[in-house]
Amino acid sequence: MMKFLVPIKMFIAGLMVILLGSCTPKEPAPKMDLSAVSLIPQPVSVAATGSSFALTAETGIYVNAEDEKATRVGLMLADQLRPATDFRLLVQPTKQAPEPGNIYLTLVENSELGDEGYKLEITEDLLTLSANQPAGLFYGIQTIRQLLPANIEASTQQEGPWYIASGTITDHPEYEYRGSMLDVARHFFSVDEVKRHIDLIAAYKINYLHLHLTDDQGWRIEIKSWPKLTEVGGSTEVGGGEGGFYTQEQYTDLVNYAAERFITVVPEIDMPGHTNAALVSYPELNCNPKMPKPELYTGTEVGFSTFCTDKKQVYEFINDVLVELVELTPGPYIHIGGDESHVTAMKDYIPFIEQVQEFVVSKGKQVIGWDEITHAQLAPNTVAQFWDNAKNAQNGVKQGAKILMSPAKKTYLDMQYDSTTQWGLHWAAYIEVEDSYNWEPTTYAEGISREDILGVEAPLWSETVTNIDEVEYMVFPRLPGIAEIAWSSAEVRDWETYKVRLGAMKSRFEAMGINYYASKQVPWTE
Repeated sequence: MMKFLVPIKMFIAGLMVILLGSCTPKEPAPKMDLSAVSLIPQPVSVAATGSSFALTAETGIYVNAEDEKATRVGLMLADQLRPATDFRLLVQPTKQAPEPGNIYLTLVENSELGDEGYKLEITEDLLTLSANQPAGLFYGIQTIRQLLPANIEASTQQEGPWYIASGTITDHPEYEYRGSMLDVARHFFSVDEVKRHIDLIAAYKINYLHLHLTDDQGWRIEIKSWPKLTEVGGSTEVGGGEGGFYTQEQYTDLVNYAAERFITVVPEIDMPGHTNAALVSYPELNCNPKMPKPELYTGTEVGFSTFCTDKKQVYEFINDVLVELVELTPGPYIHIGGDESHVTAMKDYIPFIEQVQEFVVSKGKQVIGWDEITHAQLAPNTVAQFWDNAKNAQNGVKQGAKILMSPAKKTYLDMQYDSTTQWGLHWAAYIEVEDSYNWEPTTYAEGISREDILGVEAPLWSETVTNIDEVEYMVFPRLPGIAEIAWSSAEVRDWETYKVRLGAMKSRFEAMGINYYASKQVPWTE
């Protein structure tokens, strides 16, 4: 019997180790203050409980919704977290809250949240994200990203651990339209560059991308029935570069890519002015005696071109363009421009705008136009984009139009920060970071109240920027502040607290590879 004594002792010792190990309490979750985390846009409410949730390699993402878009949000979260953590988080369907240690996405009925709001409930055991619609889940995961350390945005594996402060966040947007405009006409930006822009604006809950597709310097969208628009009109850009254009397949790819991130593309065909690229392509659309033979234009002056507004062929052309563009654009809006048409007599401008509105409406879309279009009789549901003249916007209000707020002195991201800024212009103003943040849409201009405003959009005109790095320098860090104006109520916004939250984004911007302007107005911190 003695020969079994040693093995029995070893067995008992091993059993004791297992039993003692099973009785060892798990490491306590670090104490963290959810209310101290810098979030942009600022949520409606944040309540901290002083603990934390651990994201680990064993964490799963469970989706309680028979909804393809909701499942896709879960997959996007897993994809977003993978590069920095190297975690292969499984996304699985469920009909009930999962076991501790997991992330739970669920669609609910909560009237407080609306179509884009969300609620985050974070405990040591479970992170629950609930929303009425998949869009709300998507905006919730943007907040989850900001609750994690900044290096979660890195494209290569980083050291953990990965903790999220516990508590509850309830959030929903102030405005239904939160936009970014990218001018791809003055300088052309590739599909990949536009996708990069989409990814960055999505992180700050922007939900509309306005593409300025045509101007004097270039026509950037393929129209199969009028092929010279891109063959000729798309062949150059400001400064004489080679230009470019999107095929209809590429444009559809961009529209779909944006839609996956709950961003709606708004295409703009500017008219009757800003049309030189079209006139060079098809001179029969022109009857401007000051410009009898249009030529390709690579400068930056404005206001010299116009369609021949009394020619039947012009309206046939516009109808053909809109037919193809509407077919490619699932979103509700078509932007018809209408700005700075200085050589179009008002007696010609007004009936032109009214006729083009009829075309757009007949094709089941709503019109957006720059504030000058309010000189005309606006069609029902037309949106006037206030960029320059408050009287024009007020006239739109009187006609029952909604106003999209884009005042040039506050939201034009092509304006220089100061006189030393390498890129940009300053005809509207020098716009430092505080200037772009410290304004309120409902009090900006007399006669435009909250009920009149559809939303806020930040345009980036591209006369002076030639690549996406330059775009990012002009957009960041001003866009996050404008995104907060569009998302967060005035009651939770103020510059003194915002600049601290913005300063804490330094490491996040750098992890995301953003070429941002390090304003001296902002207390940047690691």
